[in-house]
Amino acid sequence: MTASTAAISLAGAAVAIAIVWANLRPWLAGGRDPKALAPYGAGAALGSLATICVGGALGWGANGIAGAATAGGNKGVSKTAGTGPSGLPTGRMGTLTPEGGVVVCLILVAVVLLFKAAGKKEKRRILGGFVSFAILGFLPGVAATLTWWPDAVNWAGAELAGILSSSGSFL
Repeated sequence: MTASTAAISLAGAAVAIAIVWANLRPWLAGGRDPKALAPYGAGAALGSLATICVGGALGWGANGIAGAATAGGNKGVSKTAGTGPSGLPTGRMGTLTPEGGVVVCLILVAVVLLFKAAGKKEKRRILGGFVSFAILGFLPGVAATLTWWPDAVNWAGAELAGILSSSGSFL
């Protein structure tokens, strides 16, 4: 299964938007400290990258999350409003190079370590960020806005490879 097979409905996207709102609302009502968004942002960064991990476990997970949100959202809207699903087109932010894939793995390790050290609220925010952007990252408008993200990850991977393969001192 590849990331490009995700089928998302408007109701599925609404699930992701509800998660985004649930995470932004307390921040907007509170002190608006940028550090308070870090757990959500860490999850969102990894979730968005998961949508371009075609053929990998992260891509498979993002695809499954998008499918589950769509199925749940469709059922909820059908039971609540009595209407059927409204499909949305899907897209991708870009592609990963092998070097970019290494950086995604390093980001995964960082997010897992952050998750392990986090409190209960922060863990929910990390998961919420991952889930919401594992869904939203497949939508063309969001993907077009984030086209810089895979490029930045690929660049960082290429730089890391260059530093590690150079014969000179890098410090």
